[in-house]
Amino acid sequence: MIDAALIWEWVIKAVVILLVMTGGFAYVTWYERRALARMQVRIGPNRVGWQGLLQPVADGIKLIFKEELIPEGADKIIFVLAPVITVIPALIITAVVPWGTSVTIAGRVIPLHLADINVAVLYIMSVTSISIYGITLAGWSSNNKYAMLGGLRATAQMISYELALGMAFVGPILWAGSMSLSAIVEAQKNLWFIIIMPLGFVIYLIASLAEVNRSPFDMPEAEQELTAGYHVEYSGMKFALFFMAEYIKMIAVSMIGATLFLGGYQGPFVDVFPWLGPVYLFIKIVLWLFFMIWVRATLPRFRYDRLMAFGWKILVPLSLLYILITAVLRLLVGG
Repeated sequence: MIDAALIWEWVIKAVVILLVMTGGFAYVTWYERRALARMQVRIGPNRVGWQGLLQPVADGIKLIFKEELIPEGADKIIFVLAPVITVIPALIITAVVPWGTSVTIAGRVIPLHLADINVAVLYIMSVTSISIYGITLAGWSSNNKYAMLGGLRATAQMISYELALGMAFVGPILWAGSMSLSAIVEAQKNLWFIIIMPLGFVIYLIASLAEVNRSPFDMPEAEQELTAGYHVEYSGMKFALFFMAEYIKMIAVSMIGATLFLGGYQGPFVDVFPWLGPVYLFIKIVLWLFFMIWVRATLPRFRYDRLMAFGWKILVPLSLLYILITAVLRLLVGG
């Protein structure tokens, strides 16, 4: 029989993850707007609250009270469900990511993760693939040819780059000998995997940008080509859910990338002060997000045929080469 205290522990951890991810989504938008403004010699949001810190709250209130529209001829049930199908996988994907080792509270040892499963990598890949359905259904259910084209483009792009993204996971799995993210982090105690497999890190970095439709891979949302893509007919909170899914997935891929290649919660004195684990992970996530914002401010958007050609003709062959090199290295060091 499961201990009632253990159930409450799981519930509290799940609530904390949901609150952190939804609150994080709001303030990543502020972080991006401020960082882009600094790079472009502007000020950015600075009126609502100190340094504009209440701007996400103002944006949320505006979207809550914004008029909701459903196009005539749209499949109303699918039209409403599509944003939900997109945002839920983004929220639950981090359930298997460890934030630290374990801490003692009121005499009870509490591990700093929600679920430590031995197939965590498979869980991540299966959950991320679900959001593709939400984007496709959003475009199809809108009864708009431009939205449909945007949905098809997004689907083709995400499926193509998920192949390279999945192969980027193989190196850490081979080196750690496990699909558990906790085991992968422990394997990096002395040396981060970014040093052992830099090619895998670069492949993951590029594929994750394409997976979350970030610049320069944001073709499905190119306003000048598809009038905003698959969510052109959405407004109010339904539009906000797509927006939320993108930014939560940015946090999620940053968290997973930091766990796979940057040592996760590992850092100085973690063994002595376990509360430092979440702090180190947070710093790595913030730096990863800054890189995504930097790329948006720097690189132009790809043409769609070049985007797909890059995925299939360059990134996939590089991924196969990376797996071969990693396997040979692992064999040579006695894996």
